[in-house]
Amino acid sequence: MNVNRFNKLSLAIGLSIATTSALASPQAFMSSRSFAMAGTGVAVAAPSAAPSANPAMMASQQHDWADDFGLMLPSVNVRAADEEETVDQIDGIQDVIDEFQELNRASNSQEARDLARDLRERMNKFDKDTVRVDAGLGLAFAIPTDSISVGFMTNASLRATVRGEFDEDDNAYLEELENATTAELLLADLDRDLKSRGRILASAVVEAGISVAKTIELNNGESFQLGVTPKYVELRTFQYTETVSGFEDDEFDSDEYQTEKSGFNLDIGAAYAFGEQQEWNAGVVVKNLIPMELDSAVSSDPSKMEEKHTLELNPMVTAGIAHKGAYHMVTAELDLTKKEAFGYEDDTQWLAVGAEFDAWRYAQLRAGVRHNLASNNDNDGVEETTQFTAGFGLNLMGARLDIGALYSSADVGAAIEFGAAF
Repeated sequence: MNVNRFNKLSLAIGLSIATTSALASPQAFMSSRSFAMAGTGVAVAAPSAAPSANPAMMASQQHDWADDFGLMLPSVNVRAADEEETVDQIDGIQDVIDEFQELNRASNSQEARDLARDLRERMNKFDKDTVRVDAGLGLAFAIPTDSISVGFMTNASLRATVRGEFDEDDNAYLEELENATTAELLLADLDRDLKSRGRILASAVVEAGISVAKTIELNNGESFQLGVTPKYVELRTFQYTETVSGFEDDEFDSDEYQTEKSGFNLDIGAAYAFGEQQEWNAGVVVKNLIPMELDSAVSSDPSKMEEKHTLELNPMVTAGIAHKGAYHMVTAELDLTKKEAFGYEDDTQWLAVGAEFDAWRYAQLRAGVRHNLASNNDNDGVEETTQFTAGFGLNLMGARLDIGALYSSADVGAAIEFGAAF
């Protein structure tokens, strides 16, 4: 084949995302407003985002221009992490292999040896480097009332990682080519002989549920809100490993590389407003009350050296507090439980601070920062430490547009959402 197998691996990154983006990843879905405020929402979620963030917030006090109906149609966010410029490395490796394969090695033997040395150095640097993509899609609506507030949500996010693994035998083979005779160079076929592997690992969760929330009055005249979201959840995993020489772009989405599992689960949340003018709001949510897990498929071919990965959907507890006024909202939020990594990444436990500044309801400016308390330098892939976010919202005649952006040393991301509130 004239097309190098690394080119197929690069193509598979895009194809795996395209075929699985209707599903979701272990990282919880967030609205575009939440995305711009460092992922916060437990104590500040608007009605349309409340079914996913904290169902109790549907019944919590909102702006009078946004407390009758909320619609999210749709909300989309995407993040990408490529710390080592892995895609560029793939392109460079492809160029070197193509140049070696097309070279007249009988009359350019020294150049062929130099290319073998260049390729070995590039592939050693490429070993264990990881590209990760997150994508999310959400739809929701909420109808807050003085008695019982109701809402519906369905959301999905994808986490897919692609990485290269340089085989030790390839290192020795290329080292031999660096000192090979012309006759040995003529027999070399990198498409056939290389054993290095490409891996695609993805995890997915899709959920849909109905939310119900109610305000409960206390004897002292104060009140708090309770909310619950019964939901249907589907888990999926995907693992595909193949040698560079055997990688086939029409096989990577075969059913034999996928596993799936579904069931019912439950989110429950509470919110409490306090202060002389009810300017403070505290919230807590427990997501996925029923633990679920799913093992990835593992190839029976020992040359692929696949490991079993377990996608765990465990109960997650997050607490937040917010201060709000006529033209501002500031919130802080903490994950009280840690989310275990599925593949080549950090565990996560976020401490986040977000803010929103309102201009007479027509425009909002947002910013935030969050830090991963569970980050460590020993993870086998992408490290997540501190992320910075920003964004804005526009409201006109009840129609709403929210845009967010994210940046860190590993990730860049963006979010956009269309909706309505009145």
